[in-house]
Amino acid sequence: MSDLLLIDDDQELCELLASWLSQEGFQVRACHDGLSARKALTESSPDAVVLDVMLPDGSGLELLKQLRNDHPDLPVLMLSARGEPLDRILGLELGADDYLAKPCDPRELTARLRAVLRRSHPAAVSTQIELGDLCFSPMRGVATIDQHDITLTVSESRILEALLRQPGEPLDKQELAQIALGRKLTLYDRSLDMHVSNLRKKIGPHPDGSPRIVALRSRGYFYSA
Repeated sequence: MSDLLLIDDDQELCELLASWLSQEGFQVRACHDGLSARKALTESSPDAVVLDVMLPDGSGLELLKQLRNDHPDLPVLMLSARGEPLDRILGLELGADDYLAKPCDPRELTARLRAVLRRSHPAAVSTQIELGDLCFSPMRGVATIDQHDITLTVSESRILEALLRQPGEPLDKQELAQIALGRKLTLYDRSLDMHVSNLRKKIGPHPDGSPRIVALRSRGYFYSA
């Protein structure tokens, strides 16, 4: 049973979602503001977090920043009534693994949560992948360059692993989204692009200045060995 922390000031919605998710096999704890959420996170670490953008004592995006600093590999799904593209982009830029706008179908929320949890517990196929000056541990979600560890989010780890396993060979965006996000991209969905952008910033270019991850217009991405 997966332990889920639901952070949303809408108590009625929390009760409804907690009831649904409990029937789907989740153990749900609910917090209705940032202060109680921070306290809950110090008491025990959940398997995943569902976080609202708007909280009564501050921005959920600020809480997301803290989550990424304190729990870099903790899966976080943003759930908010503010579904505008800018809000989605901000959430993804700050490291959210996925984003759903309210109101949402509880079945879709369940499917997204299961997908991100599957991605956070990959099968132990290989202990590490080495390519040039980069060493990546899929199990730890950590890339090492010049003896410097770079901690990645769940989605970033899945993207990097997929690209490293076939260096120089382009991966179609839809195929990469299925691997990294557990779903297909919808029209105007830039989730994958935002995760790749965050990943590129973290790992930087090759020592000669050339990009490690190359984008092919309207096709996808590949890792340049």
